[in-house]
Amino acid sequence: MTTKNSILVVGESCLDVFTYGSCIRLCPEAPVPVFNPTKTISNGGMAFNVHKNLESLGASSQLFTNENHKRISKTRFIDENTNHMFMRLDKNDRAYGKCKVKKINFSLYDAVIISDYNKGFLSEEDIAYIGENHNLVFLDTKKILGSWCETVDYIKININEYERTRHMLNEAINDKLIITRGSGGASHGGITYPVPQVEIKDTSGAGDTFIAALAVEYTKSQEIEKAILSANECATMVVQKKGVSTV
Repeated sequence: MTTKNSILVVGESCLDVFTYGSCIRLCPEAPVPVFNPTKTISNGGMAFNVHKNLESLGASSQLFTNENHKRISKTRFIDENTNHMFMRLDKNDRAYGKCKVKKINFSLYDAVIISDYNKGFLSEEDIAYIGENHNLVFLDTKKILGSWCETVDYIKININEYERTRHMLNEAINDKLIITRGSGGASHGGITYPVPQVEIKDTSGAGDTFIAALAVEYTKSQEIEKAILSANECATMVVQKKGVSTV
């Protein structure tokens, strides 16, 4: 018996790299800027970042992820003064290994977060199986939503993903959606929950923070409105920091 919320994160992880520097001249061979790096910061991203956010929020978290997650990396080249991103370099876009969901004892956890970046670790059948075998599952996926995700309880989706796929969604799925709207807050069940306007330094990983905070508060209160308000607050905090951050 645990004394604090025990939450399992299932999904792909990667290495997030942030290289800061400046561009003060153009390349003589081509009309592109020459980037002079001054500092590099790296940390675990995607599902790993959800896991770290859960821990920072006081939850007991366990991560079930792809082997050797550092094989997948996202390197961002960023102006150290303006925080403008010049480019992003991705390596090894597919996860190494498949998720063996039937080996997981879901009864050990108060909730499950599925952080699916659609890189091959989780199939639609895997996600449906998790939903069938736990009574509180939060889903964040890059897959096109379909009947396979009707077994989960809540689905976080950003506004751009929602607008691209809304015509394909049935009522059962629509009822589960929590739509994140950036500076416009988040909405669920026809209600929009606004956020304060702040200076945004970096939105990287804000969705990971949102779903982590959502799950933590919901497992405590069992009230989705409270959970969304808490998630909004935590995501607002991390976008005011550089890089992928925790609360």
